[in-house]
Amino acid sequence: MAVQALLGKNFIMNILLAASSLIFPVITYPYVSRILLPDGTGRVAFAVSVVSYFTMTASLGIPTYGIRACAGVRDDKKELSQTVQEIFLINAAMTLLVCLVFAFCLAFVPKFQDDRALFLVCGISLLFNLVGMEWLYKALEQYQYITFRSIAFKALSVALMFVMIRSREDYLQYGFLTIFAGVGSNIFNFFHARRYITFVPQRPYRLKRHLRPILILFALTVTTTIYTNLDTVMLGFLKDSETVGYYNAAVKIKELLATIVAGLGSVLLPRISYYIKNGQFEKFQELIRRSFAFVTVFAIPLCVYFIIMSDYSIDLFYGPAYENSVLPMRLILPTLICIGLTNTIGIQILVPTDREKLVVYSTCAGAVTDLILNAVLIPVLGASGAALGTLAAEIVVLLVQLWFIRSEIRSFCTLIQLKKILSALVPATVILLFLHTALHLHTFFMLCVTAAVFFPVYLGVLLLLQYKIKLRG
Repeated sequence: MAVQALLGKNFIMNILLAASSLIFPVITYPYVSRILLPDGTGRVAFAVSVVSYFTMTASLGIPTYGIRACAGVRDDKKELSQTVQEIFLINAAMTLLVCLVFAFCLAFVPKFQDDRALFLVCGISLLFNLVGMEWLYKALEQYQYITFRSIAFKALSVALMFVMIRSREDYLQYGFLTIFAGVGSNIFNFFHARRYITFVPQRPYRLKRHLRPILILFALTVTTTIYTNLDTVMLGFLKDSETVGYYNAAVKIKELLATIVAGLGSVLLPRISYYIKNGQFEKFQELIRRSFAFVTVFAIPLCVYFIIMSDYSIDLFYGPAYENSVLPMRLILPTLICIGLTNTIGIQILVPTDREKLVVYSTCAGAVTDLILNAVLIPVLGASGAALGTLAAEIVVLLVQLWFIRSEIRSFCTLIQLKKILSALVPATVILLFLHTALHLHTFFMLCVTAAVFFPVYLGVLLLLQYKIKLRG
């Protein structure tokens, strides 16, 4: 019972963290986007996307592997300390190599030289990502600490945005503030880690035992990052900063919603790894069933609501200058459902059961799909082409992963009750479409009124149909 209570508490903490990821951008996006306009926000989005490739390479597969490796030894401080130190040394060596490559690019790649100062500022995150060791805290299920620390730095970042960003030329400051919360959190993490591990060298180091799973998960990270960031990078090279700005506006809202949809998964991973290591397979299957149920009951209505209300959402967050972001947003929003399901299948089922290679195969298929479609569609359709490429990539990843677990899917999906979800969604959607057409309110009030009708109707019908989802045992 104590374990279930802890999972419930961790889930609540993750919901608070996801809520902060929604609330703070709601405060800052309307302000920043109206000052920097699509060109300014697009320049920052392009730099951040490019730097993310370097960060990904420096991190290898450690953000996921570290959770699994540390969760299994968290009850032994000496073994945990040695594991953390070994993973840290591997990460440090790779970070040094990547920093050298990044410095070379700053000196010789023309696209980097065009905004060298911006790339240099965003590149700071490379060094501080090393000391953050977020994977350690997730392995120890310290979600209360993660949540309050993150909210504190986000709040400070929000306050600084209103002070530091005053004109279109302040995009450099915006670039710094986009990484500020992460950098601050990572510094705090490093010093706080002494509560759980010792930094006294725990020799002999056994680095080799970590290399194979880290490299496999790195391949997974590479392919995933390719098809999640490739669209922005290709837009930057094939189009212009303004087009990137339009597309980034759509992607930002999608990412905020995806944080909620995938929120339960990050909470369950360390517990799932712990159950599998200790042979508690029935508890593992029960958690997966709840995760599938959570994803479907929340992702589907979120997707439908924001597809219909994309015009008002873009106007609220970014203003009328971003009207060209509405269609890309509508095209990319169905990925919410795919992301939620592939997060459950890939990260919660295949990775903890040592089938990382299958996840890599699925994301490779998605990356290839995204690359081909982006090359064809972006020159013709711009931001909408990038959105279509990403949507197709996410669908391909989901279909491939479903094929891999085809013999297990029935045992994992017994709680989904898809017919009840769709039955509740139909009347809510019909009412939303009517309100979208009939009402002509201010953007903020339009979103408030429609959300206050759509979601209660949806949840109310679910209750009438006796739909139940258990987050606690």
